[in-house]
This record gives sequence, structure tokens and C-alpha cells, in this order.
Amino acid sequence: MIERHVRNLILSRLGSYPAVVLIGPRQSGKTTLARSLGTRSYDLEQEADRVRLDVDWDHCAATASAGGPKLPVVLDEAQSWPAIFPRLRGAIDADRKRTGRFLLLGSVSPPLMHEVAESLAGRLSIVELTPFLVPEVPQVDPDDLWLRGGFPDGGILLSSMFPQWQRDYLALITQRDLPRWGLPAKPQVTERLLRMIAAVHGQIWNASQVASSLGVSYATVNSYLDYLEGAFLIRRLRPYSGNLGKRLTKRPKVYWRDSGLLHAVLQTATRDDLLARPWVGASWEGFVIEQVLGFLSARGEAFEPYFLRTSDRYEIDLVLVLRGDIWAIEIKLTSSPGPDDFARLDKSAAIIGAKRRVLISRVRDAAEGTGRLSCSLGHFLGVLAAL
Repeated sequence: MIERHVRNLILSRLGSYPAVVLIGPRQSGKTTLARSLGTRSYDLEQEADRVRLDVDWDHCAATASAGGPKLPVVLDEAQSWPAIFPRLRGAIDADRKRTGRFLLLGSVSPPLMHEVAESLAGRLSIVELTPFLVPEVPQVDPDDLWLRGGFPDGGILLSSMFPQWQRDYLALITQRDLPRWGLPAKPQVTERLLRMIAAVHGQIWNASQVASSLGVSYATVNSYLDYLEGAFLIRRLRPYSGNLGKRLTKRPKVYWRDSGLLHAVLQTATRDDLLARPWVGASWEGFVIEQVLGFLSARGEAFEPYFLRTSDRYEIDLVLVLRGDIWAIEIKLTSSPGPDDFARLDKSAAIIGAKRRVLISRVRDAAEGTGRLSCSLGHFLGVLAAL
């Protein structure tokens, strides 16, 4: 089994909390990872496992964590069976000092988080698992990870699976999962919306324009976006809104979280095809952003991600508020960034008072000065690991 960076974070949280919730997209490896940590596992989407857990409940509640914080009871797809949450609360409250008892898994954030807020607030910690990060698969060319995305079964380990696996994955999500989770749109409408989002990947979100194309209201299309975000398909990156004395963009940027899903929707199956597309720079930008944010999340870092765009065209691709510092990060799909690239970054970074300024590109060798760094994605992840 490939070692996942988030494993140590899960173990640490299990040592401090009675329960941990591991969230993330379907097929990202949650079940495989959880079963390597737990004593018993129940898939709560399956009626047979619900019955088995119901019969075993007294034993599970009494013995969970008897072997220490590394041996929780695993409850997979917990949001599928809301009745489990009051029972969990009762079991935890009966002995609040015992830690590491339950590991809950969920593939959709809003329903799960609603049940957590209602029944388990203050009793657990939340951890997110992303598809593979670059440091987790050092045997894989990072360009292959960019092209095919990070889902374990999506082609990164067996190239022939891409892009058919992604198409099947999205068909399952749109036709079964999203309607079951409450999305009111018909699957055909959702598929059209996904294609539209792919076409504007990395751009400022124009809900009115997309809504007009779908024949729905502005509010409706934004509500659809909530479901896609809750299913870990897309990310809305908020604009930085510090008191800058400038007119700032107030709408978010929208990105597909997994680059392989994006490329499958846009019918891009090879590296040469990808590099020939006019939107390749936006694809690279989104890939780098997800790798950086996923890496920080797996380490348990508290951070706030934004982008910057002013009315007079000052821009920063990724603004990170991390450990009390502001990081201004510009992302370029080039192997030879020039002085002008850093000069523009310096001007934009000065507006928000960012003392750490990073230009991520495809350079082989890093160049570093006081508060300034030009490097590759892999080098930058190493810098974050050394914090």
C-alpha cells in the first residue's frame, strides 16, 4: 500500500479525540487507508453492514479503542445512515476520556457535516484526504500526475485506465450520487454544468452567464455549485479582501480539484494534446494550487487560501495566510521565467504586504533570496515540509 501523508495526522488526532472524520472524494483511498488503521470496518451504504453493526453495536461501543488509539472502529460512508450519529454521541459521552474509538469516512461534505454539527460537535476532529500528492508517488512523473489526476484507480498507477475511468466516475457521481445527496438538477443538466465549469477553469466565476446558458436562475446555479464543492469536485478560491484601498474583484475563481477529471471532461488524453490546448496554463495553475493546499492539509496546517486581482490588473494566483505570514505565490507554465515575472510578482505582493514571494514554474534549479524564491513545485513542497 502506498503510504499516505495524512496517515500520521489521523493517528495524531485519534490520540487526542474520541473520533475522527476522514472526508474526501469517492475513490481517493479513504477505505484502504482506514482499514489499515482500524479493527473492524462497516460500509454504511450497505444494508447488510448496517444490520451487522446494529447487532455488534454494544460490543463495538464497549471495546472500541481497547487496543489503543491506533485501533478504531471504521464507519465508512457515515452520511448514508444518519441514525448512527446519536448512537455515536451516546457511546462517546459515556466515556469522554477514551480516545481513538471511531474513524468515520465520508464522500460528501454537507450532509456529513450537518450530522456532525448536530450530534458530535466537540467530540471529534475532521481530516481531509485528497487524491495522490506528488511526494506520495515519487516513482510517477509529476507530468503524468498532472495529466491523469491523482485518483489511485484513475490511471496514475495503470495508465490504460485514463480517461475512461474518469468518465465512468463522473457518470456515477452525476447520475446516482449527487441526486441522492440532494442536488435537484437532472443528470443531463449537471453534465452540462460540469462541461461549462471545465471551460472556465481558473477564471472568475460568472454565475449569471452560466445560469443563462442552463436556463436557471443565478441563485440556482450557485446552489448547484455548493453540491459540487461538497462532493470535492470543484474548489471556489475566494478573493483576498484586505483593507488595500483598491477596488478588488469580489467573485471567486472556480477550479476543478482533480486535473484528471478536468482533462477527461475536456477530452484531453495525452501529454502532447494537453500542451497544445489554449487553456493549458490554467490547468497547470489549478494542479499546482491543489497540490500545495492538499499538502498543507495533510500536514494539519491551519491556512487560508485566496487569490488577488485588482481593478488596475495587479494579480497573484495564490495568496496563503500561513503561520502568521502572507505568502504571494505566482504560477507559471514555463521552464525559463524571466526577471519581468518576478518584478510583477513583487509589485503585487507589496500591495498586500506579503514578505514571502514565490514563483513556481518548471525550472530545474531553485534560486533564492531574502523572502524571494523561484523554484519547481516539488522544491516548494519541500520548503513547506521544512517549516
